[in-house]
Amino acid sequence: MSNTQRSILMKLAAKYDVDPEKFWETLKATAFKQRDGTAPSNEQMMALLIVCDQYTLNPFLKEIYAFPDKHNGIVPVVGVDGWSRMINSHKDFDGIEFRHSENFVTPKQGKPCPAWMEAVIYHKRRRRPVVIREYLDEVYNGESFSTSPWRTHTKRMLRHKTQIQGCRVAFGFTGIYDQDEAERILKGEVVQEEVQPISSASLRDLDFTAVDNVLDSLLIQTSTLNSWQAAHELVENRFNGTELQYAKDRLIEAERESLHQMNAAPGAAASDAGDRPEAQPVPTHQADAFAPESAA
Repeated sequence: MSNTQRSILMKLAAKYDVDPEKFWETLKATAFKQRDGTAPSNEQMMALLIVCDQYTLNPFLKEIYAFPDKHNGIVPVVGVDGWSRMINSHKDFDGIEFRHSENFVTPKQGKPCPAWMEAVIYHKRRRRPVVIREYLDEVYNGESFSTSPWRTHTKRMLRHKTQIQGCRVAFGFTGIYDQDEAERILKGEVVQEEVQPISSASLRDLDFTAVDNVLDSLLIQTSTLNSWQAAHELVENRFNGTELQYAKDRLIEAERESLHQMNAAPGAAASDAGDRPEAQPVPTHQADAFAPESAA
């Protein structure tokens, strides 16, 4: 294991008063174990640990776990308790109410349930609450799995869905999913929307406050640990569309500045300067940032 991996491991393991090596191996074998029984790669583990740190989620309590996607990446899945922790611990959270339709419907293999439900989330810095409505016919997933909780707890599952979507809109929670969404992603039912490229100047005119909140914390850790590869992977998994383009621009700019500062540092070896001439483009990824150390 590299020194970079050990640094972030020590930080998170200290949170739970667990030995770093045991912390790493336990997560590989439990919460972050892949569905085919294999352990995730070091890069996938680091991406998940950054999400744990960003949202203060405890993987030992199943607040977050992982599903592999079809592109050798990881889908961070947050359980119901994890979503509740995130919203209740948010500094701007000021209460939540639920409303539902008076019209009840009974989906196939499900139980009678309101046709829609709303989450009314009160935000301390907004004059009006955030109101998000979810319709049962758009989120019901009772036919996909023989033991689906949608069949036995239809109303509760609709409430969970409504709460999750409300949290995302109110507080900018991105790049994480519930189990139902992860299953649909793995089945190819969720397709990322294709967005035409937008210039950096146009991006600056849009509101990316939620993205900046994630990136500010991520960049502090990344620059300290020099973990640029994991940061790029996290950004790719977390954002899409214009948010992804904006996040990648910020990340590339920060990486370029970090490399420039390293090369300009007093005492830098002349050979290092020769390896990275000023005119040479800065690579988007550093392939060896999380490569395991070779055996002695």
